[in-house]
Amino acid sequence: MKDEITLKEAQEQVDQWIKTVGVRYFNELTNMTILMEEVGELARIMSRTYGEQSFKESDKGKDLGDEMADVLWVLICLANQTGVDLTEAMKKNFEKKNVRDIDRHKNNEKLK
Repeated sequence: MKDEITLKEAQEQVDQWIKTVGVRYFNELTNMTILMEEVGELARIMSRTYGEQSFKESDKGKDLGDEMADVLWVLICLANQTGVDLTEAMKKNFEKKNVRDIDRHKNNEKLK
């Protein structure tokens, strides 16, 4: 695997892995639930690393990047299953934010 991959390549690699190693995709509702589980695991590490909660013995050694990658993996699965091209979706999302929020954050007194 090369050092950097695009969103398109990530979608293709996840799809290939699912179809060869993973046998098949879980259905969309199962993957949505798995996504929520993974986000919860990420939140647990974030609250212990950057929030006030202390680490339990079972939390120690968890890798923040790995938890984020788990979230991304399942999100990519859902994109693949529902026909979403994440590259195009991100381009459109940036366009939307650049129009809608062009001055919003600059004018937010809370951010100064």
